[in-house]
Amino acid sequence: MAHPQHHALSYVEFGVDDLAATQAFYEAAFGWKFNDYGPTYRGIQAPDGEGEVGGLDAGAQPGQGPLVLLFSTDLDATVDAVRDAGGVIVTGPYEFPGGRRFEFEDPSGNRLGVFAEA
Repeated sequence: MAHPQHHALSYVEFGVDDLAATQAFYEAAFGWKFNDYGPTYRGIQAPDGEGEVGGLDAGAQPGQGPLVLLFSTDLDATVDAVRDAGGVIVTGPYEFPGGRRFEFEDPSGNRLGVFAEA
């Protein structure tokens, strides 16, 4: 899998209320493979086995649609750019295994996230 590009769509997270059942569904329906990150999160492996393309998050609100994540080479500058453009920071920046991220809402209320690697 290619390295993520600055400000490009990079990752999609699905909020789930039953992690085991949702993981089993995607494994059976599409043959997806997962990385286990504990009781509330599974990373969706990329088709080529190199990296991940998304995740199942039992800590997020299920049923509100996926959370699309963009990649940033400079998270703090991206936070400033989002604010300056009229976006509202709703979470973070905060640390997560492998880096930092934040979430924001655009002027239409769409919620997205941005992450940077450690």
